[in-house]
Amino acid sequence: MIRHTFSLLNGIGEKLERHIWRKGILAWDDFCNCREIDGISPERKSIYDNQLMQSSMELGIGNAEYFARIMKRREHWRLFDVFKDGAVCLDIETNGFQPGQGGYVTVVGLYDGHDWRCLVRGENLTTENLNRALSGYKCLITFYGAVFDIPFLLRSFPGVRFDIPHFDLCFAARRLKINGGLKKLEAIFGIERDDSVKGMDGYAAVKLWEQAKRGSSEARELLLMYNREDTMNLLELADILYQKLKISTGIEEYISKELSVTSKR
Repeated sequence: MIRHTFSLLNGIGEKLERHIWRKGILAWDDFCNCREIDGISPERKSIYDNQLMQSSMELGIGNAEYFARIMKRREHWRLFDVFKDGAVCLDIETNGFQPGQGGYVTVVGLYDGHDWRCLVRGENLTTENLNRALSGYKCLITFYGAVFDIPFLLRSFPGVRFDIPHFDLCFAARRLKINGGLKKLEAIFGIERDDSVKGMDGYAAVKLWEQAKRGSSEARELLLMYNREDTMNLLELADILYQKLKISTGIEEYISKELSVTSKR
């Protein structure tokens, strides 16, 4: 999707992007190879050409931080297919209070499509370990993380870095007019979770932490299972929402039309 994206250029929104697609200009190379484009001055096009060539080079070397800087947050989802193999899903648990009001992170779960791991308060949850765990990934996936998880972590662990594209599935779903929390979306799309934590919510996770602090190993394991399911299910949901968002842009229609025209020549 990213190579079809022109909205990463300053001054080009989704409306102008679709106008460009309608002209049969469907990818960065198409854009740069055109001598002129309706609605874009020659001076502006020259600037855009240079920006697209730079973006192509950065994409070629896998520089995810570059795209996190130049793209609007709401468009980071467009990078999911190229950075999926380097994506990490993140979900946190807390003690139920806000930072500054006695609140703290109890568990940070991370899943990259192969391995799930967790950082637990009082055991291995530090700024250094968080940065180490996040290093090397190309894309961050959360559910409502832009509002809750990431700000909570930034306030709780000064120095933790989040400088890669962020695909927030909550806002992706809202953009598609699909409302509700993670559990509701899992039910809508048939995503299963372990029977041991079905029906659990964030409040239950808070209670489990309290029990774990008092020495219950069973509560600790159940808390970690709850976080594990939350975190791992994000990747499957990301796949689903990415495809729906891509369809919603109309790009596949434009590609099909262009292929049809080309085949008739």
